[in-house]
Amino acid sequence: MAAKKSETDAAPAKQGRLRQYWAVFSMTRRHDPALVWWMLLSLLGTVAVSLVLGIVLGHPIYLSTFGVMFGATLALYVLTRRAETAAFAQLLGQPGASVAALQNLRKGWTVEDQPSAVDPRTQDLVFRAIGRPGVVLITEGPLPRVNRLAEQERKRITRVLGANVPVQIVCCGEEPGQVQLRKLTRTLLKMRSSLTKTEVGEVVKRLRALGGVRPPIPKGVDPMRIRPDRKATRGR
Repeated sequence: MAAKKSETDAAPAKQGRLRQYWAVFSMTRRHDPALVWWMLLSLLGTVAVSLVLGIVLGHPIYLSTFGVMFGATLALYVLTRRAETAAFAQLLGQPGASVAALQNLRKGWTVEDQPSAVDPRTQDLVFRAIGRPGVVLITEGPLPRVNRLAEQERKRITRVLGANVPVQIVCCGEEPGQVQLRKLTRTLLKMRSSLTKTEVGEVVKRLRALGGVRPPIPKGVDPMRIRPDRKATRGR
């Protein structure tokens, strides 16, 4: 009886994964028409190479089977990478895109959905991420205009936390001197740790107490609605 239940549970789980892959494939193909050709090239190219090696080495069936398996894995890898690119392409230019990109940060980081500073005239934004490297202010807006807004926010935070907590500024965007959206998460993860986990928790509490000081989020900013597909960006 238990064996039957486990088989029944495994079947829906497999179907669920297939539906997820199909959803990611459909979404990516709409924005990347070349996806099918790249996946076919990955699969058929790997099978062709393994077949030739199999004939040369005298094991065509064995190596061809291995080639099909490896080719299918490679095709799925191509799908996830191009899905990630397509997801970030959809976010470009949208307010709150940096917050959406940072939703895949691993544990140890606190990323706030609401901006910590807003210029109501230009709608330049500054978002806040808190982790062991300290406080990271992520800006959205053209340089150098948004730098002034970020510098004001940095000074305000430093007055509350003191000089012992690093406050860094990362300018997100596609202009020269800015960090591209797809590289934003990687940039934060490469930062050097300066705080302990306990200190990070204290910083989060103290900054959340400043919630009433922050200006309201401007119209049209809803990062919760523009997050990229996590399964697409995370891979298999």
